[in-house]
Amino acid sequence: MTAVLDAVVIGAGHNALVAAAYLARAGRTVEVLERDTVLGGAVSTVERFPGYRVDRGSSAHIMIRHTGIVEELGLAAHGLRYIDCDPWAFAPPAPGTDEPAIVFHRDLDATCRSIEAACGRRDADAYRNFARVWSERSRRVMRAFSAPPTGRNLLSSFWGLDTGGGGSDLSRQFLSTGDGLLDEYFDSERLKAALAWFGAQSGPPMSEPGTAPMVGFAALMHDLPPGRAVGGSGALSAALASRMAVDGAAISLGDAVTAIRRDDPGWSVTTASGRVVRARSVVAGCHILTTLDLLGGGGFDTTTLDRWRRRIRVGPGIGMVIRLATSDLPRYTGAHSSAESTSGLQLLVTDRAHLRTAHGAALGSELPPRPAVLGMSFSGIDPTIAPAGKHQVTLWSQWQPYHLSGGRDWASLADSEADRIVREMESFAPGFTDTVLDRHIQTPRDLESELGLIGGNVMHVEMSLDQMMMWRPLPELSGHRVPGADGLYLTGASTHPGGGVSGAAGRSAARIVLTDTTPRGVGRQQIERRRP
Repeated sequence: MTAVLDAVVIGAGHNALVAAAYLARAGRTVEVLERDTVLGGAVSTVERFPGYRVDRGSSAHIMIRHTGIVEELGLAAHGLRYIDCDPWAFAPPAPGTDEPAIVFHRDLDATCRSIEAACGRRDADAYRNFARVWSERSRRVMRAFSAPPTGRNLLSSFWGLDTGGGGSDLSRQFLSTGDGLLDEYFDSERLKAALAWFGAQSGPPMSEPGTAPMVGFAALMHDLPPGRAVGGSGALSAALASRMAVDGAAISLGDAVTAIRRDDPGWSVTTASGRVVRARSVVAGCHILTTLDLLGGGGFDTTTLDRWRRRIRVGPGIGMVIRLATSDLPRYTGAHSSAESTSGLQLLVTDRAHLRTAHGAALGSELPPRPAVLGMSFSGIDPTIAPAGKHQVTLWSQWQPYHLSGGRDWASLADSEADRIVREMESFAPGFTDTVLDRHIQTPRDLESELGLIGGNVMHVEMSLDQMMMWRPLPELSGHRVPGADGLYLTGASTHPGGGVSGAAGRSAARIVLTDTTPRGVGRQQIERRRP
């Protein structure tokens, strides 16, 4: 008779791997099942061009460095090493102008000196105050992100926070638009645009309610900036897999799960190859809509599944990516050196109207009138990802729609849109186009087909106020559990705290599994015993 595992984890994205690692560390028998032949989902790195290690999804790791997960799992001992992105962001002047760039250093004083040179003393002083106020608020947000979104956890995360003008004003500021927060603090449109573009990397435009904390998160970068995993984003997934192997967990790639069904004493998980894996618990780390399909394949109530599907908003698509092999780093106007301008996020937007028109076009299934572009060129700080003397540049263009109007398709438009995105970079870094040696394009359709990101949304479902915290992806699914499906748990970007590389959803799901399956009276420290 086939052995019954303690847990099957569906998907090998980083949250799923984090969940599996915590379960295996606690002595549970675990197997990870993944349809892809590459480990890590959107946190993975492959050789796109000879000698170039290119990320398939994320590149800069921001949140996971603030969660403690790397330290709790001892991932440094499994080869994971981060390089600080410092400066963590660079905002060049508008094309055709000779203004100074805005450089965001980890050091707050250095950042304020740059802002003063580019935007004036008042905005420099305002930024210092912004960082003072929002750094502590952002720490509390990260605390809230690190536990399931129950009322108790959320209240304890923010309890004792300085309310300044009172609790009512504090709640107003948290629920404000990112644009409203920026207008409250700053005068310079360039500075507002740079911070709005940073905040928009969470997904929604900064004109939406509840996006102020996404802008405010910039203040936390002065505590600890984004990190670049040496060897590529996939180094995190590789370290998690190594940790799991030490603790006896198994990983099976290239065999998609096709159905999950209740089967005493737990669940039966069927794969495309015909395998049936039995487990007491299942942790689904795939897209929430994929999980609902798997439940449907196992005979779960179709009326309930349909009601859930109709209420979950994926959105119109979020963006596309161009991965470039180059002979040099970008040479930005206004940069004192390439080290200053290319170590972090390159914010190629100087006016928020640029962002608003791009988002508005996407809502109408149109291409942006002018692509909004974020650049990254981490070969400047990590030479292991490109051949000697060569470089690698990623260009992310947000609010490229999944569905195109007029019956157009991405297969016929990918190259021309990629050309427009490269030209946008050229306008900020003259001569860049001549350095391009090769390129790989990921349209919203490609992100869906390769990485399982339905609708091309890298955040799984929209990161709007009504789909965050205790509402993500729906109120009844927000506790990492599924009503009517005891023993099935949810993790991944579809769940709290959402998209981005944090691992928090994986740890939360694992802790709930361990709590649910451990006799009463056994504390967390006993449950999550450490192994060498």
